[in-house]
Amino acid sequence: MAEYFVYDVFSAEAFGGNPLAVIPNAEDLPEADLQKIAREFNFSETTFLFAPEDPANTARVRIFTPTMEIPFAGHPTIGTAVALSDQGIPPEMVLELGIGPLRCHAANGQARFTTDVPLERLCSPAPEHVADALGITVDDIDTSVHAPVMASVGLPFTLTQLKSRQALASVTTNISAFRTGAATYPGALDFAQFVYVTEGDTVHARMFAPLDNIPEDPATGSACAALGAVLADVTGQDQALTIRQGEDMGRLSLIQLSTQGGDITISGAAKRVMQGRLVY
Repeated sequence: MAEYFVYDVFSAEAFGGNPLAVIPNAEDLPEADLQKIAREFNFSETTFLFAPEDPANTARVRIFTPTMEIPFAGHPTIGTAVALSDQGIPPEMVLELGIGPLRCHAANGQARFTTDVPLERLCSPAPEHVADALGITVDDIDTSVHAPVMASVGLPFTLTQLKSRQALASVTTNISAFRTGAATYPGALDFAQFVYVTEGDTVHARMFAPLDNIPEDPATGSACAALGAVLADVTGQDQALTIRQGEDMGRLSLIQLSTQGGDITISGAAKRVMQGRLVY
């Protein structure tokens, strides 16, 4: 059966960042088993690699959460690129994702990708709904830069700035409110919540998607990309930020985010911590 690798992504050290399972040769796996395998690993995402549809590209990558296939996610892209690099693939690569081909660079345990998928604003969830889902008060929400907004550059998240690090640390999710949000807002999928506080060029962030069996995510590159697009849009200025996520979980992730015009670049480290074979 297929070989697999487990990487800790957005961390240069083992047991930090966000775990990712990578199955580099998935061609012979039954289609019906892909979701089951992802559920078995029970990481926020698992990637399956196939031969590219365009021979000029590096690989076709399918990404599964424990409950569904998704077109794009950040830490799976970074981790997969590093995994390919560790197997001897040259640094410049193009990965075929559900959002289309994505330019990546990976070498020496570091990777970056750049996307030009346009920012999509899906809706503006009511602050009361967001506060209820996060177990905070409406007064904890900072609307000086933007109100809560459901935004996507490939995967939708509700982005909400909070007033203090203390408020961020106090978040306690209310699953019934997530279900209400998912039913209320079109395109919400699981009403995933990305909340953050800024300190100069540093962003402290947390992401919650309990309806997708992700009580909290240690690193969410796709949400960071959406945040960069929103901030660049509302401020009219390109962004260069370091995002610290997972700290409240004891799994610090360091995510570098930059924007230039319509391009968004996410970069970070990944370290292989396990490997084995599927034997079922």
